[in-house]
Amino acid sequence: MSDADVAVVDAVDAYLHRKAVGDPDGPGAGTYASNAESILRRWADWLEAEHGIRSLFALEVAHMRAYADELRARADRGEYTASTAGTYYAVVRAFLSWCVHGGILESNPAATDEAEGALPSAEDRPDSEYWTADQRCRLETYVRENAVDAATGTASRDERRNRLREYAMVALLAHSGVRGAELFSVPDDERRTGATWEDVDFYTGTIRVLGKSQRLEDVPLPAPARTPLRRYRVALDPPSNDWPLFPTRHAPSIARRVREVLAERGHDEARIESLLEDHTASELARERAIAPPAITTEGARSVLKRLCREADVDVDGDYLTPRGVRGDGDERDGYRREATDAKPALRASVLEQAIAVPEDRPVVIDVDSSGPDERSEDD
Repeated sequence: MSDADVAVVDAVDAYLHRKAVGDPDGPGAGTYASNAESILRRWADWLEAEHGIRSLFALEVAHMRAYADELRARADRGEYTASTAGTYYAVVRAFLSWCVHGGILESNPAATDEAEGALPSAEDRPDSEYWTADQRCRLETYVRENAVDAATGTASRDERRNRLREYAMVALLAHSGVRGAELFSVPDDERRTGATWEDVDFYTGTIRVLGKSQRLEDVPLPAPARTPLRRYRVALDPPSNDWPLFPTRHAPSIARRVREVLAERGHDEARIESLLEDHTASELARERAIAPPAITTEGARSVLKRLCREADVDVDGDYLTPRGVRGDGDERDGYRREATDAKPALRASVLEQAIAVPEDRPVVIDVDSSGPDERSEDD
């Protein structure tokens, strides 16, 4: 790269700094910068990894078309909603417009019909992603009855925990405004690592998530979602509050996390291997309070596929996804509020964990939905 070149990452740094200190273009610039930073840095990393582009001057319309195609593919896989994909693209387009206004670029390669035409739209989503009220009710009834049977029958502790996990997962998606990508881990998005028990506040009845706006938001947990979640927590008995709500069951992923954390704590390789010879990675994670990764959105999709088959929920040959379980996201988003530092972290009391809470009756939801998902059931 010659001295006349401008590196993409350097231009991004200058743009974010400008916005952070207050850009005269408009109010709220500092907040915008904090929200845009992760989007622009992931875009810059993607440009270099996929196209070898490091210089801003090498950026062409074809690269932005490829980026739009990437966002569309992620939306098709359920990682992003169409609106989220559009927001990500808009942030990059705004950055490139700033480069044009500043005399760095002659034109904006993102502001063309050729590039923007590849972006997903709300109409692109297949009808099969929308759950009917009957489908939601049947699936929830199935997982609820499974959980009750496991609790009152001769099921093992692991089986009871598994059934409560499935019930809590479906209930959260069905009765709260939480999206799949806010509950579960999204690959390649370092900020979306999955909700933890520290994010849940049973006292106020809320869960804190990273919303579509890239801001932390407090989402209400109504009783039909809160009760199954509380019961599941008692059965899961997480050793620490940074434990994911829905930990992965992918053994290699757990083992990798255990090795990484033990190494960070000063254990040499021989000692780590010795510990893993005497215990499974899952046992070590619990014993040493090493939080495993959360299940990914694809892993959650796999769980829902299996549950749909078992519950005999007819989806016309295509399985429902986490996006469709809940009610209309636009309606429920109105009840969200931006999180503040005043919100207390979850500290579930011994009494709360010991009390058996009566079952809620299943609730039929009368509206359809929107929100993301994503790897295998063993994830």
